[in-house]
Amino acid sequence: MTRKILICSAWPYANGSLHLGHIAGLLPADILARYFRLRGEEVLYVSGSDCHGTPIAVRASQEGRQPGEVASQYHSEFVDNFARLGFSYDRYAATTDASHQEQVQEIIRRLYAHGWLYPQVQEQTWCEHCGKFLPDRYVEGTCPRCGAKDARGDQCDSCGSLLDPSDLADQRCKLCGHKPGLRQTKHLFFKLSHFQKDIQELAEEKETHWRINAREATRRYLKEGLLDRAISRDIDWGIPIPIEDYEGKRVYVWFEAVLGYLTTSRRWAQETVRPEAWKDFWSKDATSYYIHGKDNIPFHTVILPGLLLAIDRNFNLPDRVISSEFLTIEGKKLSTSKNWAVWIPDFLDNYPADSLRYFLTVNGPESRDADFSWREFVERNNGELAGAWGNLVNRTLTFVHKYFAGRVPAGSNAEGQLLLDDIKSLYAAAGALIEDGHLKEALKLVFEQVRACNKYFDSQAPWQTVKTDKEVCAGTISVCIEAIVNLAVLTAPYLPFASAKVFETLGLSHVSWQWQSVPGGNPVQKPEILFPNLDKEVIAKEIAKLGK
Repeated sequence: MTRKILICSAWPYANGSLHLGHIAGLLPADILARYFRLRGEEVLYVSGSDCHGTPIAVRASQEGRQPGEVASQYHSEFVDNFARLGFSYDRYAATTDASHQEQVQEIIRRLYAHGWLYPQVQEQTWCEHCGKFLPDRYVEGTCPRCGAKDARGDQCDSCGSLLDPSDLADQRCKLCGHKPGLRQTKHLFFKLSHFQKDIQELAEEKETHWRINAREATRRYLKEGLLDRAISRDIDWGIPIPIEDYEGKRVYVWFEAVLGYLTTSRRWAQETVRPEAWKDFWSKDATSYYIHGKDNIPFHTVILPGLLLAIDRNFNLPDRVISSEFLTIEGKKLSTSKNWAVWIPDFLDNYPADSLRYFLTVNGPESRDADFSWREFVERNNGELAGAWGNLVNRTLTFVHKYFAGRVPAGSNAEGQLLLDDIKSLYAAAGALIEDGHLKEALKLVFEQVRACNKYFDSQAPWQTVKTDKEVCAGTISVCIEAIVNLAVLTAPYLPFASAKVFETLGLSHVSWQWQSVPGGNPVQKPEILFPNLDKEVIAKEIAKLGK
């Protein structure tokens, strides 16, 4: 019986190009989606661009454009980038989509009617110099919990604490640098505090299925006590609040973005012939994965569960939370304002997507902060992708064309069978690791067998046996081809473009997460280079771009 797998990947903010930090946190979602599809499970993989909020409005103002133009520009760029990276979304949406906005407004009406939203007058940060209310993230100051000097009014990135602007010491307006004041305004608040016990039980139930940073952060939020949060804000750009007396206010992005998983699932179903199909993926019989960076933990382990409980207690709450740590660049904290970043559009114009997917897995921020180094990227590409995996494929299939008329030879040998048995065992071992979110460990196991295959090829010396005993040589090459096709399956969730080339070369149109055989006599196309060697000169060239 097939499983229903819901994969929800965080929504990147459409106010600038994607960078490596974004991809490091989002890539696990595509790896999981591809893996589960290979297993024959039913997968719904959704995400989209977060197109509302103050940063987009500010950028638009600075550039003399409308916020919608800025959001549309980057949303289109994201769609292109994700396609080039091989991200296999079932639906990638935008918070500006009419369907999303209509559903969010309907949810607000429903929550308001059932008493989950209530009005409250509060003093909100007001900048006299700018003449406007300041969104929480545009108030900066000193974090009351860890002392970081650059905490925002909604969250401290240094310690992960959820904050209100009033919590900050040494407040300043991010826009002008002046000290803001306070002014009264009325907002709608969501009764998040009501769900303290439910979320506590969820965190305890899912303890072994959430990454340790998600578990620890959620425990801290619960220990501090959950507070009700405003869902409205004083800003012009966003979804209008559909409640009388709040028409001039807009929906807070934290509220609508996490609801995007639900609205996009529903929209996906409407676009198929089964408009109710989304319910299967949101039922308690399904398994859900939520993938994001650690700065998004509270929105997925606290706020989203609270909203789902208020909307419909029959919804499945987050089963698996895959929350990555941060990525640094050349040993320094990533900074978009200082251009200390590697931008995805530029990267994809110069380097293979699979090379990045590989590096951000084996050297990614899975359990601790990780660093992207151009030197290590080039060395891993040349040594592990081109030198090990690409070399194994190329020399084996080139040998087939040179000595076996471009057809798979038949045969085997005892040593080769042991090798194939080891690879066969990876389907269960690597699969279990992937499902538990240990993507790096699973990929390392597979590449251990890539190296074992190269060692086997060398030890069998087919370039000699083809002259002395062609039957023995045929057995060696047959084993290598069987190994290659299965290693291509095992690496397919990580390296989709390279695996597709291998399958095409070997004439395989349908593969699955189980042992694959290539019958003797099957034609083999001439191999393409899977991974080009990168010139070490690119290291200095790329480092020179940083901070400029």
